[in-house]
Amino acid sequence: MKFKYTSQTKTGEIHNGIIDAVDKFAAAKQVHELGETPLFLKPIDEQTFLAKMSHLSFGSIKLREKIIFTRNLSGMLQAGLSLSRSLIILEKQSTNVTYKDILKSLSESISKGSSLSDGMKKFPNVFSTLFVAMIGAGEESGSLPKSLGEVGASLQKSYDLNKKIKGALMYPGVIFSAMILIGVLMLMFVVPTLTKTFKDVGASLPASTRFIIWLSDTVSHNIGLVVLFFAGIVAVFYFLGKIEKTKIMLDYIVLKLPVISNLIKETNSARTARTLSSLLSSGVNMSRALDITKDVLQNYQYKKTIEKAIFDLEKGLPLSSVFKEKIDLYPIMMGEMMEVGEETGNLAAMLVDIASFYEGEVDAKTKDLSTIIEPVLMIFIGAAVGFFAVSMLTPMYSVLENIK
Repeated sequence: MKFKYTSQTKTGEIHNGIIDAVDKFAAAKQVHELGETPLFLKPIDEQTFLAKMSHLSFGSIKLREKIIFTRNLSGMLQAGLSLSRSLIILEKQSTNVTYKDILKSLSESISKGSSLSDGMKKFPNVFSTLFVAMIGAGEESGSLPKSLGEVGASLQKSYDLNKKIKGALMYPGVIFSAMILIGVLMLMFVVPTLTKTFKDVGASLPASTRFIIWLSDTVSHNIGLVVLFFAGIVAVFYFLGKIEKTKIMLDYIVLKLPVISNLIKETNSARTARTLSSLLSSGVNMSRALDITKDVLQNYQYKKTIEKAIFDLEKGLPLSSVFKEKIDLYPIMMGEMMEVGEETGNLAAMLVDIASFYEGEVDAKTKDLSTIIEPVLMIFIGAAVGFFAVSMLTPMYSVLENIK
């Protein structure tokens, strides 16, 4: 670790500096060896400001950049360039300031004798546990270029899977947001004009019209409070999601929702198989691979299943036994194919096939989901427009009758 020190020379001069040492006593010894007397020693946090900021800068380092990084680094190493030289070249090529600094830090760690995986551990929100474990396994086996290629392939599959899911949810999200915006604008500018007309002619108002007028008055006169109300709802859901008991309950509920539940199950099946296959192919032992896979999965129910798999594995049971048992979370085919992979001694390859199959299923289902969502949205929009139209047109008939 690093120590900041102040020392005095034999001539009485005061020096300030930074020194690397195992502990405070070793640091003091090194200062003595320089012919100086240490006056002050203070350890500097090994986690640099850059490393701390990596928690905040994750959003600025896109997954796509990491995919390109792994592929380029793998290609350079296969071409015969040294690791340090390859990192320096990638640093010069990068246009992302944060990533340039991270690459510089990795290059400096390598030049000091550290491994690439150790350097990556300083940036946990940039390089995941899966990423670091696969790189570490590649370093230990002497096949770092191959491991980098596998990391890149794994990240690419994850990127494609997330993109498909987000793409399926983007359309309804945009439509719903546009509806809310249009609704608020109508309540603020259109409804007050009609309300004034109704009051002037003394039209009798049905309950639905009175409700819309009340909503319009509330939004028009308390827009700040309305914004705070919705912000508060978002904040409540956000913090509830952070509470373990609430998160467990939500994770259980989403697995019971129609249509969505199957998509979630197949997505988690694909991620489980893809992560395990990548780790096992890189040389990571089964127990460690399962532990990392547990961290990759987000749903509590799946995490508990992987924990049980680790426990059963330690008791000598085959890995497939847990997946065959948990058919409410994993499809029956997954456990059966894993059992075949174990029996043939080709589990990693079988897991790749499983991952590819369920990634294809997720792709098909996200397309189907978009097809299902569109008519449901049309019905919802039609109902909302119809309710508004009937509520505002009914008093107009009353106005016309009064005119006659």
